[in-house]
Order: sequence, then C-alpha cells, then structure tokens
Amino acid sequence: MKNGWPYRNIFLPIVDLLRQGITPEKIALSVALGAVLGIFPVLGSTTILCAAAAFVLRLNLPAIQVVNFLIYPLQLILFLPFLQAGSRITGAARVTLSMKEVFGMIKSDPWSLIKMLWSASLGAIAIWLVISPLVIAAVYLTIAPVLRRLRRNIAFA
Repeated sequence: MKNGWPYRNIFLPIVDLLRQGITPEKIALSVALGAVLGIFPVLGSTTILCAAAAFVLRLNLPAIQVVNFLIYPLQLILFLPFLQAGSRITGAARVTLSMKEVFGMIKSDPWSLIKMLWSASLGAIAIWLVISPLVIAAVYLTIAPVLRRLRRNIAFA
C-alpha cells in the first residue's frame, strides 16, 4: 500500500504540505474547491477557475489543480446530465448529443456547439451554483478533521 499510486501521489504530497506549514483548513478548502470547480459544467474552464480561486483565496495552486485534474473524469460523466437538467429549467431544446458528438463539434464547429448549448449551459451553471456550496461544505467538513489529525500525528512522529 505504501508503494501504491495513491500513497505516493496523494498522501505524501499532503503530508509535505502540512510539514511546510500549510494549514489543514487551507488544504481542505483547496481540495473542496478543486473538486467542485472541477465539475463546473463548461468544458475547458476549470483550470482558469481553480487558478483564480487559488489566487483570490490564497490557496495552494498545485493542490487545487491536482484535485481539478483528478476530478476531470467526473466532469465528463456529469457534463451531459447537467446540460439535460439545465435545458429543462431554461426551456431550451433537449440535449441529445453524446460526448463523442460534443468533442467532434468542439473540433469541427465549436461556434455551432456554443450556440446550440448556450441556454442549456446557463441552466446547468445555475444548477451547479445551487449544489456547489453544499458539496464544498461536505467535502471540507469531511477532510479538515482528518487533516488536523494527520498534522498532529506527523508532529509527534
């Protein structure tokens, strides 16, 4: 287990951040925001959103971006359901595209894709805005106590 990918690439970097003096609260907020901003229902926007959040809130940029990167598959999984729900609340035409078709249009005719999904995207963003504070709170409140305990354990080690 100690040689596994999660241990080397998630656990040890968090321990290093704690040893550098970054507070458990800042790390937990970086993780929570990276996860929530990472599922923002507009493809190609999350890196900028995470960088802006890190800058404004003085969070650890690498930590928030790593979480953003790790959560990317979830963004792809949730992208179409967000759009479909968004189209329902805005009254837009039902989104019937597959992810393969979305990526094909991004490459061949991005402007048509933007026009087609504009209204549904606004609804998706509205839904994301409603659920994101709840998810941020849940992730933060779950991770912060664990990180506090970890900091105490490494302080005594």
